[in-house]
Amino acid sequence: MDIVLDVMGLSSLEEILLQAELLVRIGISCVLGLLIGHERKNRNKSAGIRTHAIVAMGAALIMIVSKYGFSDVASYDAARVAAQVVSGVGFLGAGVIFVRNNLVSGLTTAAGIWATAGVGLAMGSGLYVIGIASALLIVLIQELMHRIDYFARVASCGTIRMTIAKKEGAVKQMEEYLEERRVDIAAVKVHKNKKDEIKVEFEVIYPPGLDKAALFSQLAEDDNVMMISE
Repeated sequence: MDIVLDVMGLSSLEEILLQAELLVRIGISCVLGLLIGHERKNRNKSAGIRTHAIVAMGAALIMIVSKYGFSDVASYDAARVAAQVVSGVGFLGAGVIFVRNNLVSGLTTAAGIWATAGVGLAMGSGLYVIGIASALLIVLIQELMHRIDYFARVASCGTIRMTIAKKEGAVKQMEEYLEERRVDIAAVKVHKNKKDEIKVEFEVIYPPGLDKAALFSQLAEDDNVMMISE
């Protein structure tokens, strides 16, 4: 038993207490990551509880290894391994960023993953107050920005499918109608299947705060619009 403890580096009470504290740091990091991920999960984001919990725990583990794992090496740089977390997590965050019609989505989640790694690094280095406070700030910022109407309004992309009466300038009229309501048109597809109607698909970007239901109702009331859907 003593041989096993020596191999594990637990030959004294001081070393056992140190290892116990390091385990506590990893555990708290995991809980903080879970807390941040829970908020993202409630927003139906791709990176949720498990992703954030593992990122925070992994960052704390790497920080601990970087700080305490090379103490037997003379003149070792404790920050060298931990510094790679910042760039490494960047690749993970890039996986949740999507671009469609010049509209970027997933940036907030990617930034959250990156910040969660920072929380893990803080906890791994023993900065309990900084790590816990930062995690709570991340959750607070996310919650407040969604609850305050001004900050919650963001642009969104979508598709408007219409069947309109075939006549000169009909498609142009619809384009002008949408542009008047600050709806940006990214692409237009026109299908002329029948003599008296035209099928049009608009790939659009809705401005922040636009009432899409009201827009569709107004378009449906137009005499030239025979059918409209999203």
